[in-house]
Amino acid sequence: MKLIFDTYQPNYAQAFKQLNLHWLEQFFVVEPHDDEVLSDPDRFIIQPGGEILVALQDQKVVGVVALMPDEHGIFEMTKMAVDASLRGQKIGQQLLRYTLDFAQQKGLDRLLLYSNRKLENAIYLYRKFGFEEIPLEHPNPYARADIKMEIRF
Repeated sequence: MKLIFDTYQPNYAQAFKQLNLHWLEQFFVVEPHDDEVLSDPDRFIIQPGGEILVALQDQKVVGVVALMPDEHGIFEMTKMAVDASLRGQKIGQQLLRYTLDFAQQKGLDRLLLYSNRKLENAIYLYRKFGFEEIPLEHPNPYARADIKMEIRF
């Protein structure tokens, strides 16, 4: 599948929110922190120096992921979602590869992510691309998180 990648534009906001709400509602619940970030990605991701990367197929958003900085300038890879009707077409793999390349080109030395072991396919993909499990702090940003992973460049 041929994808085109882009960085965040305001016209992508609705797709960013909807793709993420779909998987959150399917597997978990939408936490207040999720709702805040998804409802105002410009304020919570872009303005603090983060990025939202978008995968497009035929000008339609089919995948999204955010790189969100914390107060220490460490970036969390978060809100990664692929259109459910297109799963199995390696969109997630292509988006993850693009994201890692983008992060390296931006000069980041590492990325963190929080996930849940219930998302076996996602965890497998993260490991395949070089993420390693690190200790999960308590409290952490997400009630659903039971694994924290990191990749260093």
